[in-house]
Amino acid sequence: MPYDKVSDLPESVRDNLPKHAQEIYRKAFNSAWEEYSDPDDRRDDASREETAHKVAWGAVKRSYEKEEASGKWVKKD
Repeated sequence: MPYDKVSDLPESVRDNLPKHAQEIYRKAFNSAWEEYSDPDDRRDDASREETAHKVAWGAVKRSYEKEEASGKWVKKD
């Protein structure tokens, strides 16, 4: 279930990530959704959706980090 727009993302993503990070998440999720359509390409018994969410969070974490004090996601320096 790829996401057409940022507003379609799960609340947990929309409510926590800055807009730019949401766009990274959306693009990475959609790409992974296509790439891991074959169950043999996924690790363990992970579902297609679970795999796509893991890839998307990984993509966000390359550019953003969660501040310990505030719990907010901020762009890495």
